[in-house]
Amino acid sequence: MNTTTASPSNPSSAPRTLTLESGFFARRNAFDWIFAAIVLAGGLFTLHRYGAFMDVYEKGILIAAMPFFAWLGWFWRPAARLMLAVAVLSLLALASYQNGGQGELERADNVFWLKYFLSSQSAILWMSVLFCMSTVFYWIGTLSRGEGVAMSRVGTRLAWVAVTMALTGTMVRWYESYLIGTDIGHIPVSNLYEVFVLFCWLTTTFYLYYEDHYKTRALGGFVMLVVSGAVGFLLWYTVAREAQEIQPLVPALKSWWMKLHVPANFIGYGTFALSAMVAFAYLIKQQAGETRWVKLAPLWLLGIVLCFEPIVFRKTAGGNGSAYWMVYFGLSALIVAGILAGRKRIAAKLPPLVVLDDMMYKAIAVGFAFFTIATVLGALWAAEAWGGYWSWDPKETWALIVWLNYAAWLHMRLMKGLRGTVSAWWALGGLAVTTFAFLGVNMFLSGLHSYGTL
Repeated sequence: MNTTTASPSNPSSAPRTLTLESGFFARRNAFDWIFAAIVLAGGLFTLHRYGAFMDVYEKGILIAAMPFFAWLGWFWRPAARLMLAVAVLSLLALASYQNGGQGELERADNVFWLKYFLSSQSAILWMSVLFCMSTVFYWIGTLSRGEGVAMSRVGTRLAWVAVTMALTGTMVRWYESYLIGTDIGHIPVSNLYEVFVLFCWLTTTFYLYYEDHYKTRALGGFVMLVVSGAVGFLLWYTVAREAQEIQPLVPALKSWWMKLHVPANFIGYGTFALSAMVAFAYLIKQQAGETRWVKLAPLWLLGIVLCFEPIVFRKTAGGNGSAYWMVYFGLSALIVAGILAGRKRIAAKLPPLVVLDDMMYKAIAVGFAFFTIATVLGALWAAEAWGGYWSWDPKETWALIVWLNYAAWLHMRLMKGLRGTVSAWWALGGLAVTTFAFLGVNMFLSGLHSYGTL
């Protein structure tokens, strides 16, 4: 449908043609509509099959999720392919568990696909391996003498497969919890093991979006270092605490608020971590021409901070765990030293500073929005669980500190034009604050959120 109009300020000007075919829905192709139909059918099937296990709020979340996921697939085509792949693998896993008899969980050790690929533990182990491999290939591409496009592309593809396995493992773990007992079944975002998986795939997915948006893979090595660090903790936590075992929820977590509060919170954590590593890359590019190692001392200090996990956890692990963290520390120190030593070559492949600054800002803006939503949802959840919106619990206090830190960063940027070195160092400092709010509170402080202790 076409209409013609003349300019109101100049009636004699040539008429302009307005084409409605350029609208959002008109731009959808056959794949988009098929994907939307699949999302709708999947949501309705889930509602029909598992609606008996949901309360009215959970049904509302599911119904609202259907148009959201359809829009997300339309907005970013790789997300649609990711969701379809996860759905296929998850359904294959569920079908492998359903043998029509008892002992369904035992099939994880007997069915080939479950044992080696699709049980929750197998899928998450694959996720861990693939994230580390992705990090290696990204850095090979960055440090190679040529463009390194092929190696970086492999890093991207491995990251996508890792995210697919992480989401598959999450969905299958959700189903496995109900196989243990309907009173035990819950969405797997309730303990440190589960939320570390959530952090890994959320951070990577947001990075992959920015990689696609800015058309550069040069930051993959930086961002995936944080993800690989989280994988290192996850593997230790699995062995040292047998955290992979599905446990019943404590009473405070038996709430539909958890399905909203925790994912929103970790979108904030993930994007804050992403912005910090982009800030690290910003400083590396800015200091690329510096030849005096004394001037690079702040970056060395940053390396020590980024590798703080071994110092903290070696005393709590004991025995072989202590040796594990010392090896971890050694590798981390070598990586940071390698980045500083090869900063000229790395800087040459990084995007311009203005692009890095823009990516840093957008990541913090997204994270701040979701962290604000998570904080409000957390207050509502606290009112339901403990009878008050705010109790100055250590976790709540540090969440407020994180919020104030990034609120001040955004205020200074938008109102005072904050850019450059100060902005980058502030974003890196935010990573330390966020990490303590995420892990440090659980380790060193006790309170109403102590169910996440180490």
